[in-house]
Amino acid sequence: MTVRQPHPIEVRSYEILRSRVDLSPMPPLWRAVAERVIHVSADLEYAVDLATREEHLAQGLAALRAGAPIIADEGMVVAGISSRQALCHLGDPAAGRMARAAGITREAAAIRLSYSEVGPGAVWVVGSAPSAIFEIIARKVRPALVIGLPVGFVGAAEAKEALRASGLPQLSNHSEKGGSAVAAAAVNALLYYEGEAR
Repeated sequence: MTVRQPHPIEVRSYEILRSRVDLSPMPPLWRAVAERVIHVSADLEYAVDLATREEHLAQGLAALRAGAPIIADEGMVVAGISSRQALCHLGDPAAGRMARAAGITREAAAIRLSYSEVGPGAVWVVGSAPSAIFEIIARKVRPALVIGLPVGFVGAAEAKEALRASGLPQLSNHSEKGGSAVAAAAVNALLYYEGEAR
């Protein structure tokens, strides 16, 4: 196993954020995710805005370590995941055809295509499209983990609330903020985590 060597700027960034917010009371995986999200966003409010359970993150970590596929709602999330390839069908012409035929968003159609390809047990990552979260819930995809952090004033907070209420293993946040970089950062936090899953 190769040990990751963070860049000196990243090391300094973590030093600064730890001097400004104390995340030490958090369980280890939750803390790792919160720190990575704060690191990429420079937004200390994520310390109290993220919502998850440590056992959900542990389940996601175990799945990733076992090689579970990562499904993203858009290409920007794919681009931000640095140490594993993620699958995204948003640009697939079949997603466009399905969206038109079914009267759904292209993002929802991409979720359907992805699920037909990978089945249960994947890690699903949403950084942009609330409709992707609603489709994940409706499809009953039986995920290892859903990282639902879409950004926006229309539907984002409501989608994340629905995700929390769904009973699915999840990481989300309460506010309208989020986005592709934040969602990818949450995945990277798990991929980079070197401790044991509990």
